Amino acid sequence: MRRTVLLTLWLITDAVLLVGAYAAAYFLRVGFIVSTDFPLNLYLQTVIIITPVWLLVLAELGVFRLIRVQTELRNILYILFSCIIASALFTLAYYFLHDRFFSRLLLVYAGVLSFVLTLLWHLAFDAWQRRILRREPAAYPVLIIGANRDAENLIRHLNEKQSPLKPVAVLDAQGTSKKDIAGVPVLGKLNVLEETIKKVKPKFLVQASTLEHTINLISVCRNHGITYCLLPSVLGIFGKNEEFVRIEGQAMAMIRE
Repeated sequence: MRRTVLLTLWLITDAVLLVGAYAAAYFLRVGFIVSTDFPLNLYLQTVIIITPVWLLVLAELGVFRLIRVQTELRNILYILFSCIIASALFTLAYYFLHDRFFSRLLLVYAGVLSFVLTLLWHLAFDAWQRRILRREPAAYPVLIIGANRDAENLIRHLNEKQSPLKPVAVLDAQGTSKKDIAGVPVLGKLNVLEETIKKVKPKFLVQASTLEHTINLISVCRNHGITYCLLPSVLGIFGKNEEFVRIEGQAMAMIRE
């Protein structure tokens, strides 16, 4: 419910923001008057028509994913691309609907304003929604498999970044004397995996050790609708040169030199 409300609010505010950016561009170009040569009502009607398409472009690019980091360069470029698309759609829609146009400079104002305002709003919204999603009960609880240093580093990193993905429990195949890892309780060995899943209801499971249990963990995640994640260090991969790519449509893990 919390995720649905946040996503709905995000879509509505983005739509209002785009219309507001284009309205501001109109008055910057025309002045604080309503031009009879370039009617405001026809202008805003066109903006409203293209707004759902603009939102669809953002959604298809994954910008509205609640776990997406809005400060990532790729995400910023996606927002820029969608605003360019919005300007192009507005130009085409206005020309075909009204068979004329007023100013190319207005398009520059509208494009810049829509990009800057959308970016600033997404950064602010991301910081706010992270706090909302981490409130108990967490919207995206994470079960960590492994009680090693990599698991501890991951937990600290997610918590320091205030990630929507909130570690809530740790299980370790070999067992450990530790009661918690970086403040997250250790609930036992893998023999209580099913019981732990029923208790904490994780949305994500992150494997940080015990490679030999991978197949079983993936099977359990599929049965419970949990997103499975694997730390590269479990495969003996260290560093920052690994990435997942598609070669001719085939997904692969790649390590660049």
